[in-house]
Amino acid sequence: MTTAALKTINKTWPSVAEYLSVPHDEKSYHRLADFLDSLVDEIGDNEDHPMASLMETVGVLIAEYEEIRFPVKTAGGVEALAYLMEEHGMKQGDLREVGSQGVISEILSGKRELNLRQVKILARIFNVSPAVFIP
Repeated sequence: MTTAALKTINKTWPSVAEYLSVPHDEKSYHRLADFLDSLVDEIGDNEDHPMASLMETVGVLIAEYEEIRFPVKTAGGVEALAYLMEEHGMKQGDLREVGSQGVISEILSGKRELNLRQVKILARIFNVSPAVFIP
């Protein structure tokens, strides 16, 4: 980068720094999120818009903050099974095709792992991918 380019950036940076920096607190995060909303309103799906790369950059900065502040915990097969049972109003006895009530209880308590046959049956019952039940 040339000295002239650095001088130009040095002169311009203070006026744009708050919109092109990784947010480190909730206030700057919300300011950046509002800015991204404005960019989306202006640019929409137009990838040829002169500010499309700016919109992408701001999105990456927001994602960086969210990854640190709001980590996503992925659920394992047992958690997914418990959730789906609750959502469908099912009890352990409703899954006789998978195993006895005792077997289901052991699976839900972590004392027993789901086998491939059980995973296939659960995927069919709940109409989800078998991957949901595989850790």
